[in-house]
Amino acid sequence: MPFRIIRNDITKVKADAIVNSANPNPIVGSGTDYAIYQAAGYDKLLKERQKIGQISPGEAQVTKAGRLKAKYIIHTVGPLWIDGQHEEAETLASCYRKSLQLAKYLNCSSIVFPLISTGVYGFPKELALKAALKEIESFLYEEEMDVILCVFDRESFRISSSLNSSVREFINDSIAETSARYEYDYAESSSIILNEVAERRERRERRDRKNLRPAASQTPFMPVSAPSEKPIEEILRTPAKTFQEQLLSLIDEKGLTDVQVYKKANLDRKLFSKIRSNADYVPKKRTALALAIALELDIDETKDLLARASLALSPSSPFDLIIEYCIRHQKYNVFEINAILFEYDQQSLGSN
Repeated sequence: MPFRIIRNDITKVKADAIVNSANPNPIVGSGTDYAIYQAAGYDKLLKERQKIGQISPGEAQVTKAGRLKAKYIIHTVGPLWIDGQHEEAETLASCYRKSLQLAKYLNCSSIVFPLISTGVYGFPKELALKAALKEIESFLYEEEMDVILCVFDRESFRISSSLNSSVREFINDSIAETSARYEYDYAESSSIILNEVAERRERRERRDRKNLRPAASQTPFMPVSAPSEKPIEEILRTPAKTFQEQLLSLIDEKGLTDVQVYKKANLDRKLFSKIRSNADYVPKKRTALALAIALELDIDETKDLLARASLALSPSSPFDLIIEYCIRHQKYNVFEINAILFEYDQQSLGSN
C-alpha cells in the first residue's frame, strides 16, 4: 500500500529508510532519536552522525542503518514550536519533503516516519499530522513509494478534536438508530405473530364448537405473485455491468486517468492494472471503497458500485460508518480518511 499509518516502535519496522527526528548537533537526543541509536548500534551510528556535523532545521542527511531492519537512516531536524508564527509549519513540511526526496535519490521503495517534532519540541500533534499528510500526499501523487507513518502510542497521534467529536457522534447515532429499528421491528413482528396465532386459535375453537370443517372441494387461497417484467431467460442474457465495467465507465464519465484514480485511492499501480485487465475481478471492500472515494461518488453511487461486487455497507460496522460519514460530508481525501480510521483502530483504505 502506498501510504498507511501504524502503531509500533519505529525501530522494529522494516523499510528501506527509517527517518530519525534528530538533534541539530551531532549528539544523541531523547525520545525517537535515542531509541534509534540504541537499536542501530549507539557508538557506530554516533560516529557516522558526527561526520555529517550540524544539520539545520528542515534539512535531511543520511547514514547507514546499522542493526535496524533498513538500509538507511535519514536524519532530519524538526522545528521547535514557539507560537506558530516563526515558520514552524514551513520547517516541518520541509522535513518530510526533503526526507522523501532523499529516499527517492537513494532508490528506496519504502520509508517510515515518526510524527516529527511532536515530542520534546512541542509541535501540536493535530497540526503536525496535517503537515505530514499534506507532504506525503503531494509526494505520492507524483512518485511510487510505500510510505509509513509510525506512531508509538495513542497519545502521540491526534486528529482534529471537532472532527473526532463529529465522527463519534455519527457512529453512535447510527448504531443507536439501527438498534432501535431492530428492536421496533422485532417487537412489531412479534406482536403480529402473536395476534395471528390468537386469531387462528379462536377460529379453530369456533369451528369445533359448531362442528364445522372446511369443505373438501374448497380451493385453498393461493397468493398470486405479480408477473415479472422480464422473463428470467432474458434477464440472464442481459446482466448488469460488473464491478470492473462500472468502475471503468465511471472513470471515463468523470474524465479521469487511471493514474489519477489509483493515486487518489491509495492503491498501487500493479493492483489497479490487475483490476483493469480482469473483467471478473472481485475487490476487497477496502479496495472498492477506496475507488469510490477517489471517484468522489455519493452514497447511492457508492452502494451501487459495492453491490456489483456483492458487497454492502453495514450499519453496525465502525469502519463502514466512518466511510459513510466521510462520503455524506464530501470528505474525499483518502489520507485524511485513513487518519480518522486509524484514530478508531480501523484498517486503512486501499490495497494490502
